[in-house]
Amino acid sequence: MLNTRYAAGAPIWVDLGTPDPERVNAFYRSLFGWEFQSGGPEVGGYSLYQTDGKTVAGVMTVAAEQAPPAWMIYFKTPDADATGKAVEQAGGGTVYEAMDVGDLGRMGVFTDAQGVGFAVWQPGTNKGLDLVDAPNSLVWTELCTPDIEAAKEFYGSVFGWGSSTASFAEGSYTMVHPAGGTEDDMFGGLWSLSDSPEEAEGGPYWIPYFQVADMDAVLAKVEPSGGTVRVARMDLAGVGSFAKLADPCGARFALMQPEAPSAG
Repeated sequence: MLNTRYAAGAPIWVDLGTPDPERVNAFYRSLFGWEFQSGGPEVGGYSLYQTDGKTVAGVMTVAAEQAPPAWMIYFKTPDADATGKAVEQAGGGTVYEAMDVGDLGRMGVFTDAQGVGFAVWQPGTNKGLDLVDAPNSLVWTELCTPDIEAAKEFYGSVFGWGSSTASFAEGSYTMVHPAGGTEDDMFGGLWSLSDSPEEAEGGPYWIPYFQVADMDAVLAKVEPSGGTVRVARMDLAGVGSFAKLADPCGARFALMQPEAPSAG
């Protein structure tokens, strides 16, 4: 799972682009208890979601005509410019070239060879999210892609990711970890769009999973708070429970409640 040691190539930040922050702030506060910390003009109004004073995500206003509401996942890089070149060489594209964000760090936004958007973060004074792999914070990431093998090749080339495949009664699942890591360092999975009919209309994308302590209690709040349950709760023995949602503006994300460790 994720950790705040943030190895190169691992998820280090996540943020929400939405046309209506006020509307979705209330939604995420209802689900996760997140507090909204408004950013000043020096950061273009870029704001934070926090729990117990710890930053768990960012949020910014993105007009509907600019881009659809969406969560963006950032992967750590020691050199955003070099990563941008690696993306181009691997058949990806550049949305925003690497740029400084004050003294906070350096970022770039790209697309992979299948057209899926992702971002990179080269830390400055901002070393990454304060809290991960804990209730109400980022716990997992997943790429819904039309071609798992092509995705493995692309991200392996850009970040050096390693991978392994786990088999379950329902099929198999490909998981990824940072270069030099092991299965204990897995932070994300690759899932075929052909196995996800609910994703067909929206197309391929990266989806963040946020950990919850009580899946049913959180799911009960989704629709009354204006969201949508896109995929109902699923339970996987030895792993935990999952559900896929959309917030009131349509940004897609997921929940995960890890299975409690067995006693003894």
